Amino acid sequence: MQIVTDSGTDLSLSKEEQKDLNIHVVPLNVRLGDVTYREGVDIQPAEFYPLLEKSESMPTTSQPSAGEFADTYRKILETDGDILSIHISSGLSGTYNSAVAGAELLPEANITVIDTKTLTAAAGWQVEAAARAVKAGWPIDKVKSLMERISAASDSIYTLSDLQYLIHGGRISHMKGLIASILNIKPLIGVEKVNGTYVQLGQSRTFKRAVAGLVKIMSDKHAPGTPLRVQVLHSFNFEGAQRLRDLADETFDCTWLPEGHISLVLGAHTGPSMVGIAYAPQAEFADIP
Repeated sequence: MQIVTDSGTDLSLSKEEQKDLNIHVVPLNVRLGDVTYREGVDIQPAEFYPLLEKSESMPTTSQPSAGEFADTYRKILETDGDILSIHISSGLSGTYNSAVAGAELLPEANITVIDTKTLTAAAGWQVEAAARAVKAGWPIDKVKSLMERISAASDSIYTLSDLQYLIHGGRISHMKGLIASILNIKPLIGVEKVNGTYVQLGQSRTFKRAVAGLVKIMSDKHAPGTPLRVQVLHSFNFEGAQRLRDLADETFDCTWLPEGHISLVLGAHTGPSMVGIAYAPQAEFADIP
């Protein structure tokens, strides 16, 4: 069995590690002006945000087509008859539905498509755990149970200082967003687990307080000092990411995964100011091969 995922899961694995674990990443698309880029193929975050700053256009994003997924599946099926396809939340992207449609184009194949009901690092944790379990020879039911357990244990939260991208992308209404901008409000946003959609968890008047508010949300769920697996990702806000990491490190016994840029598909909708954190009890990962 081999693993297919999309670039929105923000795997913290090198290309060599992905190859060793039989993980295939299908790129999502971001459009800026008249040019469409395949994330991680045609453009990297370090290149995208300077272009965004100079652009007179707002970015848009799109999922891979069903045909692109079918092409990926077809290549894998030349050497392996089983595929586990794991994707970012159907409540936030059409990627999962495209993967399902792609699998339906190959009715003779054994393709299992999973909706993580989350995105970025927390989704990537599910992908990596599944890949390691598959490589260790776990049966598919046990792999799916592992993913469900990690999903239940993991949370993703973020904040940002500039709301114009959320307003443009329709993630918050224009009027509500305009009022929030005028009041200089910084939202604290999470991903709920039932439908995998965004939910506002609070707000702050300054970005520093918003970052501290993220750590407060973490401490409301896990007592200070709890051993946690933690990963900070950001769009293009290195200072904010470092502040978030420092505060989390002061509060919890952190096992850190590599800090980095968040998927452009999320960054395009939030803009360069966004910082976020994924976290879960470290004990939930102890039995992963």
